[in-house]
Amino acid sequence: MDKKKFSIKDIPGWAVMLGIFGILYLTGLHTEAIGQVQRLLLATGVKNADVPAIDEVAANSETELYTVAGAPMAGAGFKMVDLNGKTVNFESLKGKVIFLNIWATWCPPCIAEMPNIHSLYKKMDPNKVAFVMLSVDEGGMEKVKKFVDKKKYTFPVYMPASQFPQEFYSTAIPTTFIISPEGKIVAKQEGMAEYDTEEVREFLLGLAK
Repeated sequence: MDKKKFSIKDIPGWAVMLGIFGILYLTGLHTEAIGQVQRLLLATGVKNADVPAIDEVAANSETELYTVAGAPMAGAGFKMVDLNGKTVNFESLKGKVIFLNIWATWCPPCIAEMPNIHSLYKKMDPNKVAFVMLSVDEGGMEKVKKFVDKKKYTFPVYMPASQFPQEFYSTAIPTTFIISPEGKIVAKQEGMAEYDTEEVREFLLGLAK
């Protein structure tokens, strides 16, 4: 009786995919691979960021999502440290529109949306719009700095240097907040999204006037 010769075609598709994912996981590339797939999803435009109409923000104080009673602004008292080790008070950004993105290097959706955030950043006037890319990595600053340098991102990246403000707690990562020059949270996006859109650009510039 002839024995059937083994062929790679005999391997089930699920086993091949499991093997590929296993290799990616062991090499630490799975996060990047998943992020690339999710980036393709963002490119379709189905996950564009949702922002309110600028006239609604100006006319309706209830647009503010959350600010501690009596505080001068959302995130008052919060301290951050940049990748050069300099401590920055969040309150020092008041007077500018703040684009606050909470992310981590281990988060595929964060990696997926970051290129379009960087694209948006390069189109904004830093004197009017302050970007705060706030990493919640627990692996230390060097890990974050290595990631940012590898990607050649130039937007400001920070890590928490004090207790995290309750206004910025979220059940999802990434989460993005847009804060008005008066210090009010006027938009919140949980999960990844496309931010370099005409709608978001006009919203940020409208707030900055």
